[in-house]
Amino acid sequence: MSRGKGDGDQKKRLVTWIVVLGIICGCVYLYSRNSGTSALEYGSKSLRKLGSSYLGGDDDGDEASSKSGEEVQGDVILKSIPVCDDRHSELIPCLDRNLIYQTRLKLDLSLMEHYERHCPVPERRFNCLIPPPPGYKVPIKWPKSRDEVWKVNIPHTHLASEKSDQNWMVVKGNKISFPGGGTHFHYGADKYIASIANMLNFSNNILNNEGRLRTVLDVGCGVASFGGYLLSSDIISMSLAPNDVHQNQIQFALERGIPAYLGVLGTKRLPYPSRSFEFAHCSRCRIDWLQRDGILLLELDRLLRPGGYFAYSSPEAYAQDEEDLRIWREMSALVERMCWKIAAKKNQTVIWVKPLTNDCYKEREPGTQPPLCKSDDDPDAVWGVPMKACITPYSDQQHKAKGTGLAPWPARLTTPPPRLADFGYSAEMFEKDTEVWQHRVENYWNLLSPKIQPDTLRNLMDMKANLGSFAAALKSKDVWVMNVVPEDGPNTLKIIYDRGLMGSVHSWCESYSTYPRTYDLLHAWTVISDIAKKDCSAVDLLIEMDRILRPTGFIIIRDSPSVVEFVKKHMSALHWEAVATGDSEENEQGEDEVVFIVQKKMWLTSKSFSVTE
Repeated sequence: MSRGKGDGDQKKRLVTWIVVLGIICGCVYLYSRNSGTSALEYGSKSLRKLGSSYLGGDDDGDEASSKSGEEVQGDVILKSIPVCDDRHSELIPCLDRNLIYQTRLKLDLSLMEHYERHCPVPERRFNCLIPPPPGYKVPIKWPKSRDEVWKVNIPHTHLASEKSDQNWMVVKGNKISFPGGGTHFHYGADKYIASIANMLNFSNNILNNEGRLRTVLDVGCGVASFGGYLLSSDIISMSLAPNDVHQNQIQFALERGIPAYLGVLGTKRLPYPSRSFEFAHCSRCRIDWLQRDGILLLELDRLLRPGGYFAYSSPEAYAQDEEDLRIWREMSALVERMCWKIAAKKNQTVIWVKPLTNDCYKEREPGTQPPLCKSDDDPDAVWGVPMKACITPYSDQQHKAKGTGLAPWPARLTTPPPRLADFGYSAEMFEKDTEVWQHRVENYWNLLSPKIQPDTLRNLMDMKANLGSFAAALKSKDVWVMNVVPEDGPNTLKIIYDRGLMGSVHSWCESYSTYPRTYDLLHAWTVISDIAKKDCSAVDLLIEMDRILRPTGFIIIRDSPSVVEFVKKHMSALHWEAVATGDSEENEQGEDEVVFIVQKKMWLTSKSFSVTE
């Protein structure tokens, strides 16, 4: 009897365990299904939290790296892409300090390596859409945006209190205003800029020097008021700062509609070719210019044109304590060996000027440091290339010309620059390219016209800029263009700078160095088809394009018909909608190219909602 009863109890327990296991398996299945493939409803006020959707989160990465939604195979359409956690609304994948901590990268903090690009491997990439912050609004339009932005769009006000005595920014109700001050120019960037022009004896105290000074590099730019106030003088500045303790300064700059880039003078060359800038500026930028045999100052030297200026406003230029005097003596000796001369020095600012020719370099004593770079060094190779502690001499053409040979602005925009010859391009090819893109841009704007007003667009990016003719065709518009040149093609970025435009070298297999929601329009000319040839993910590229595009922003895709069909299959998952399709056009290779324009919707999460202006 007892034995039979025991058998019955065992059977009951077994059945109970089977039922429990069945319930658990069912729950796991439902959870994984909901986490991985739930469709995101556009306009919904409550989007499901999708677990640890941020690749490289607190988990070990296996779950995070799993693909979201459904992969496109043949005619299958991707149903959904999950939304990243709200705390990642400002994620910059290749400048993510969390990634550095998690992967335990051994970086030299004294060399600023932790502020340089460190991209996640494909297995650790996030595979989700970046949500806007709670209450996100369509940005204030230019030119009003130069002076104020919505606080909810960049909800960081610590700089307003930290720099309250310097007039960087002020919180006013639901907005953040920018009085135009800076660490060195508390009373306004406009007055400071005029004082620099006066020091250089430029006519009417206007820094553009009758069009001869056009491109500027502002190192350690803060919230970019210096660059913002240069625009009215027909000067365009690349405002540069790292994602450091003054977080979001570049985000504020771009929200204001001012050209800016996340970067640092660390160990790698900046992503700009040699001889790109007529003027470099550092105002209390806290950079040790003497470190590593002056390598950072030599990087500026590489970037400055013949006869280019470096304006340095810092205590070393005027203070009288022993340490500042030591730094000033050593820095003065260094720039003298680099053949720089003082163009002007007044109060707290010194301005050095570079030589126009190689004559000074040839006259230096043998063994003088820093040395000249070796003849086989390519000063225009920049993508992932370490900085070098040497002086880049001018080419024979530049030496003989005793300068750049560039026309003053605005004529230089359409005048064939001397460096065209580096690529074997003729003036006729340059002029034809300018003409072709003028026609194409006019067509783009005709297609966009039902959707845009004169002030709708401000920050534009040409993802494959070639000679910069897309940007040149927009001269009459109140916009600026970040011209991106692929790292593995002809480095035509120097032609773009010679036209008085700006941009950077980049690989679209990786994330771009900018915050989310920073561009109003992306122009993608064969970029997606190029990626498909590089063993890189075209889907990852679409997600990256979505990251950097503002809600309600536009993408102009000019590519093969098959690429356009590929994009259409992802439209619903990305919350994009079609705006217009242009006529098919045959390119120089005899292949068809189609123009397809899409717009990013203002989609919602449980913590963020759209505000229509």
